[in-house]
Amino acid sequence: MARCYSAAMGKRQSIRGQVGTRRSLPVRLLLTDERNDARLERVIARLGKGDAVVFRHYHLAPHARMQRFRQLQRRARARGVGVIAARLDCTERVDGVYGSAREVAGAPGWKLATAHSLAEIAAAVRAGADAVLLSPVFPTRSHPGAPVLGPLRFLLMARRSPLPVIALGGMAARRAARLPVHGWAAIDGLI
Repeated sequence: MARCYSAAMGKRQSIRGQVGTRRSLPVRLLLTDERNDARLERVIARLGKGDAVVFRHYHLAPHARMQRFRQLQRRARARGVGVIAARLDCTERVDGVYGSAREVAGAPGWKLATAHSLAEIAAAVRAGADAVLLSPVFPTRSHPGAPVLGPLRFLLMARRSPLPVIALGGMAARRAARLPVHGWAAIDGLI
């Protein structure tokens, strides 16, 4: 499978983040949620430069969510790990945003759009996203029984993306190594 992806997708792009420095798009992303909350500090301690934490924690009330965000942000910054916010209205310093094409349009820093189809990849392009998280590649505990793309369909879709693609859904390091895309993201796979 020598070159099954586009040159645009394979590049590690640098973009200007909100913090005012040029940084490469993250290659490995840890997505937070209720399931992995108790272990996040330990996992962040194992992350390094080139990685990022995508703070979601949709289950928390606004005040508690902001407190937890600040705790994890401090830990991530101490390790040189990027911090990406999802649906978080704040003036906190973040490196980017995560969400649908509509949610990332016009946002400062990295714009990481979620996609499950070619139409959603096209919407991410129109929204000015810097990368797309294409999912679900494999079965996942987040959405048990939900249809998956599978590696072949995932790669066919990734090949058509003009944006760097980050694999999401049932991902772990071993699986990511077999997918020639920009990077990978996980909720449980980094724990």
